[in-house]
Amino acid sequence: MATPPQGNPYATAPQAGGPHPYAQPGGHPQAPAVPPQQPTGNPFAQPGTFGPPQAHHGQPYGHPGTPYAPAPPHAHYQAHPAHPQPLTPACRFCGGSPAVPVTFRAHRGLLVVMTFRKLDGPMCGTCGVAVYRALTTETLWQGWWSPVSLFVFTPFTLIHNLVVSRKVKKLQPPAPGQHGRQVDPGVPVHRRPLAYVGLVPVLWLLFMITSGLTQNP
Repeated sequence: MATPPQGNPYATAPQAGGPHPYAQPGGHPQAPAVPPQQPTGNPFAQPGTFGPPQAHHGQPYGHPGTPYAPAPPHAHYQAHPAHPQPLTPACRFCGGSPAVPVTFRAHRGLLVVMTFRKLDGPMCGTCGVAVYRALTTETLWQGWWSPVSLFVFTPFTLIHNLVVSRKVKKLQPPAPGQHGRQVDPGVPVHRRPLAYVGLVPVLWLLFMITSGLTQNP
């Protein structure tokens, strides 16, 4: 029986036809090494699954961060925010609705001094009528005491308020419990004594015109 060489078996190359340095004692020949068998079937198949193997290209589908990951459902709807709905205007005095943007004016003419005043903004039917009556009455008894006011500014202010008042009179009153304290509309303009103060300069003007016509032959 051959004795295996002592020391480093890689120090010298074995002679051709000589004994194998790793031969087993007893002279029994060693079985040749068999290369490992490659597993058959789908290497990516999960245990306990059945069916034909699935094709995998690169990263598996659905893996986070891959360009092949499917988009979440309704992603294109989430990208666009909902369009805001237009807000219904509320009355500037009581906060009720419906309301409409309007502007009411008042004029005062005292010889050479003239002042102008206005109230604007969204108004409901109740508060809008109240503002119309208040500013129109103020103009009727303070707007005639200047020549320019008598022929220009006061008539224009009264006609303007009359036209604008139609917008608020068409509105339905706000629902109870949905508004704050409203402006008291009071009585109509023709039932307010101050509204007839404006007749004084008008009557005086008519008197002067009539007197001038009667004095001429």
